[in-house]
Amino acid sequence: MFQHILVPIDLSHLDGLKHARKVAGDLAQLYGSDITYVGVGADTPGALGKNPEQFGKKLSEFASSEAASTGAKSGSHPVICNDPTTELDDALLKAVGEVGADLVVMQSHVPGLVDYIWPSNGGKIAGHAKCSVMVVRGD
Repeated sequence: MFQHILVPIDLSHLDGLKHARKVAGDLAQLYGSDITYVGVGADTPGALGKNPEQFGKKLSEFASSEAASTGAKSGSHPVICNDPTTELDDALLKAVGEVGADLVVMQSHVPGLVDYIWPSNGGKIAGHAKCSVMVVRGD
């Protein structure tokens, strides 16, 4: 049913994304799907790398480790922005087309008061992606 699953990843918060990672891995095994892990990083030095190449390498290493644990063919797709916080949704929507995903599996938190004022990332992706989107609740 699904051939290519896109999973947005924040390398700084991998533990908080364990549910979406597991669901994506299970679906990939069930359908024989490929998984692409998309990370959105800054073009300035930060905790995840001094430059975009280091960020991309860390994301690639993560994808390789996930492939070993899920058994699914996995790759990475780094997206570099000036301001990942404000450009995240648009960067992810663009990545869906770039990798040819037919399913996005992403994790969300339980909504709080702020989520009624500003839309969540999952809500925007689900509302605007040209493919199926599965939003997985975290703890």
